[in-house]
This record gives sequence, structure tokens and C-alpha cells, in this order.
Amino acid sequence: MTSRQSKRRKVSEDGQSSTGPGSNSNNVMEVAKVPKWTPTKVVDLLTSNGYENEAKLFEELNIFGKCPESLTEDLPEGEDCVRILAKRLEILKEFKKMTNPRNNQNLKVFNDPIHGHVSIPQLCVRIIDTEQFQRLRYIKQMGCGYLVYPGAAHNRFEHSLGVCHLAGTFCRTLQQRQPELEITEEDVLCVQIAGLCHDLGHGPFSHTFEDFIKAIDESSSWTHEKASLDMLDHLIQINQLEDDFKQFRLNEKDITFIKELIFGPLHKKEGEEKVEEWPYSGRSKDKSFLYEIVANKHSGIDVDKWDYFLRDCHNLGLTASFDCHRYMKFSRVIEVNGVRQICARDKEQLNLYDMFYTRNILHQRACQHKVKRCTEHMIIEALKAANDHYSIKGHDGKKISDAIDDMVAYTKLTDDIILEIMRSSDSNLKKSQDILKSVQKRQLYTFLGEARPKGDLDLEKKSIPGWKTDIVSALDPDDTPALEVGHLFIDLVSFSYGKKKDDPINSVHFYSKMKPDEAFKIESEGQMLPKRFAEQVIRFYCTSREQKHKEQATKCVKKWCAIKEFKYKAADVSDLEPSTDKTPATPPRSSKDSTDRAPERPSKDNTPTTPVKKTPRKLDFE
Repeated sequence: MTSRQSKRRKVSEDGQSSTGPGSNSNNVMEVAKVPKWTPTKVVDLLTSNGYENEAKLFEELNIFGKCPESLTEDLPEGEDCVRILAKRLEILKEFKKMTNPRNNQNLKVFNDPIHGHVSIPQLCVRIIDTEQFQRLRYIKQMGCGYLVYPGAAHNRFEHSLGVCHLAGTFCRTLQQRQPELEITEEDVLCVQIAGLCHDLGHGPFSHTFEDFIKAIDESSSWTHEKASLDMLDHLIQINQLEDDFKQFRLNEKDITFIKELIFGPLHKKEGEEKVEEWPYSGRSKDKSFLYEIVANKHSGIDVDKWDYFLRDCHNLGLTASFDCHRYMKFSRVIEVNGVRQICARDKEQLNLYDMFYTRNILHQRACQHKVKRCTEHMIIEALKAANDHYSIKGHDGKKISDAIDDMVAYTKLTDDIILEIMRSSDSNLKKSQDILKSVQKRQLYTFLGEARPKGDLDLEKKSIPGWKTDIVSALDPDDTPALEVGHLFIDLVSFSYGKKKDDPINSVHFYSKMKPDEAFKIESEGQMLPKRFAEQVIRFYCTSREQKHKEQATKCVKKWCAIKEFKYKAADVSDLEPSTDKTPATPPRSSKDSTDRAPERPSKDNTPTTPVKKTPRKLDFE
């Protein structure tokens, strides 16, 4: 054997040996002219990872330059190098870790009450540490839900961190289980950024602001998802993050991919149902499953919902039985009708029903709570009253509703706007201030009752003005002071399992243990399932504080529901009549309680004490 100096290899820029893998010819291992790796650095890496013997061989072969990141399993091989394939692969893995900038970064650790200690990539941290992202700290996740449930004080900020964490976890789970999917580090990072930035466009009180924009302009197609794309562009530009994205090997195509993960096809026209065979440009069709992780347009099973299910239930004091980590463990990507989709194990059917049931319960008890909806409507009325008189500084002065077109102004728009309006000395804002003060004092619209349509009627909100007119027309002409259309607020609420009237499981594909690469659908027959997966409720409120108007509205609503053959449920008496009782709320006793309870303790003079009867008072938030 010749000397070590004559047994070096010459490797080209792409990592291929000039004389073929495994060759022992007299070459020099010299890649490019920039010694990105020194022989000492190579030896230190191997030694620190327990490859002392191999480190000596690499030192003697004098491996340096860019070679380590271009090595293949055939390169460091031969009689005098690493003979065992498994060890060659392990060494190769270490080199790839060291040459990937995302593996050299210091991950930021956040202590989250839902997911524990979560690690966030450095590029995501740079996005987080911007004014545009930090504004999410001041936007309530559940909008006006905080005014009903004191615990619902969590914000869009922590929700976004949770979605980022779950998106990365799901991506890496698929990456490790199915290497053939060829999920790259760029793919994982893009999905994490999409999860982090998917709610950047939310306005004050979250979805309430979208209803406000719709109230100002009924023809508006603006959504918070569209605003998220505009805010992401603004965030990158104003904070000069272009070089940061390039540092992590993300280009314009990757940014387009991030936007598509948030919004869907970017060139799809409004109202267009069918698009071309593959409408995305950020990733090719073989990566279609990645579009189901953050916002799943197909089945509705995505990490955004998982986080808000867990986070909302935690803060509301509810229980969520769905286990998202179990679902991830039993997920596989399988080709379905020529498109790769994320499929679940067949035994996960009931776990998924738990997820959809949790969604329905959250909307029933919290998201669509009758008092929450009432306060949201009052907030919208206050913003409408202030819209023409309150200016937000952007590129120029903007009305509240115009801030959606100016991201500089929109960055300043958070839940704090109602405090700014209330503290303003502008007399033009008095109407708005009066409404907001009523909300603070719990002087809310009076809930009259609710009606449930029979059958599978598909009612629309555009019919509400006509309903109001019909209800007022049922009033006795001699009844004064007369009830007016403006004294009524009607709220049409829809509840579902996520797919309107359809069983959501019908949109999910499954696989079996014996045939893990064959996707199929499961028939729901024989399961203990609800008769219907969607229902609508019409709620009636009286905006007037006059007792006469409340009584008139109650009578007219009952008549109207009888004509429509709607099942009507009147509100409790305590909801209709102002209470003068100042005693704490106590539950009423049943007749059984009154006979079975222990006798009252006699007074000191042995005279039996007469229990004081207290009228139960219904709490505002019940």
C-alpha cells in the first residue's frame, strides 16, 4: 500500500468520485477552492459522535473542503476506510445534519399550557418578533366569548404558535414513517410558517370583524384569510426578511406555497367551484397531501382545528376527548383517484367522530352562545356608528372599514379599538360610546326566545329583513307604543359537524392493518350517530329597553312562528323581566328536597326558624 498522501480522492462539486465509488486510485480529495470544511472540523465531528476509529481514517485521508456534505454511502468506503454500510450511513447522516442550516440553528422553546414545551424554528421566531405578528396578542381568539366566559381570555398569538407546532409535528411524523414521500426540510418549514401565519389577517374580536365588514358592504368578498396573505407580504417587506428566507433556502416558489397552504388556490376566481386539474403552483401534485395539514379543504381534519379545540376547551372548562397525537400516529399518505391524500386507520373512526362532536359542542355552548352573539352584534353596531368618524393612521387616514386595504393601518387595528373609542373626546362618537357602555354595564338586548325549523330547511340570512317586517305586521294596530322593525334583532345560527348536512366521515378515507396502501371509505350504518348532522336556530332579541316593546315583540314572534310552523321555545321569565332581587343566585329546591332535608336548626329561644324564601335569579351568562 502506498503512502496516505497518494491515496486521496478527487471529488467533483456534486459529490461524485472522478474514478467511481470505492476507487483506491491515487487522487486528491479537493472540492471547489473554498475549504468550507477543514480536516480538523471533520475529525472533531466524528469524534464527538463516537466515531473515533473512523475519525483517524478520515484524518489520514485528509478529507476537507465541501466534500462532507456531498458524500454518498459509497464514497468513504474501501479497505482502509469505513467498511460497514450501516456506519457509513450513520456518518453520512451526521454530515447532512451539520451542513443543513436549519439543524445548526438554536430552536426557540415556548412553554405552552396545551402542548407543553414546543420548539419553534429560528425563521419562525424572526417572524414572531415583528410588530405585525405581535398584534395577535391583542386579538381575542373567541371574540366576545370573554364577555360570557371569563376564562376565554386567550388570544390569536398563542393559538398560532400551537398550530405551528402541530403542523411541524404532523409533517415530521409523515416524513419519518414514509420516506418515499420525499418530504424535504423546506416542505416542513413552509408548513410550519403557514401554521404560524394563517391567522395574521384577523381583525378586532376575530370573526366579528368579518361580520362588520359584511355589514358595511354586503357585496364584499373580503375574508381574514385574504388579509393574512396581504399581511404576510407586508411583514416580509417591512421587516426585510427576504434574506432570512433565502438563508433557510426558501425562494419565491416556497412563499407561494405558504400562501396556498393558508388560502387555497391563489388564482381561483370568487364563486368558482371547479378549477383545473392541479390548481396549485407552490408544489407539484405528488405533494398534494401537504395542503391538507394546515387548512384541509377536503375533509376538514387539520391542525388549525385541533389546536383551537384543545385550547378553547381548556380555557372554557370543557373536556375534549379527541386525541390528535393518536390520529397523527395512525395516519398514512395513500393515492386516491390519482391524488395523494392523508388517510386514517380504520379503527380511528370513533376518534374522528369525537373530533367532529367536539366541534359541534364548542359551537353550541360557546362560539354561538346566545349572549355572545348578542354582544357581538352590539360591538358591530358600535363600530358601524364610529366608522365614518374614527380615523386610523396608515399611508393616509383610513376609516375602520378601509383599513383592510392598508396593512400599515390594519396593523394598528386590534381589540383595543373599543377602548380608544370610549376614551375619545370626539362628540361624533357618542352613539358608539353609548352602545359600548351598555355592553360594559350588561345592558344587553333582551333575548325573547328561539325557533327551530322543521325538516331540512336551508334558511338564509338575507331573509331576515323580510322576517322582521312580517313579525311587526302581526302587531295589533291599537297596541301602542307601536313596535318597530328597528326594535328587533334576529340571529340565524347554524350548527353542524363541519360538513353542513353531510356525515363528515364520508369525506375521510381509511386504510386497514392488512392493506396499508389501499384507501377506502367506511359505511356509517350501525353506529350510534345523530339523526341529523346539521340544524338551524332562529334567535329573537328586542333591542328596546321599553317593557311594552318586549311584551309586544314576544307576542308577535310567537304568532309568526305559529304561522311558519316553527317549533318555538320562549325565553325564561328572568330573561324578559328586569330583576330587582339583589341576593346571590341559588338553585330552586325540588319537592323532594323540601321533604327529605334536615329540619331547620331552632333559634336560641327554641322558636322554630322560618326559612327565608329567595327568588332564584338567572345569571347573565347562563
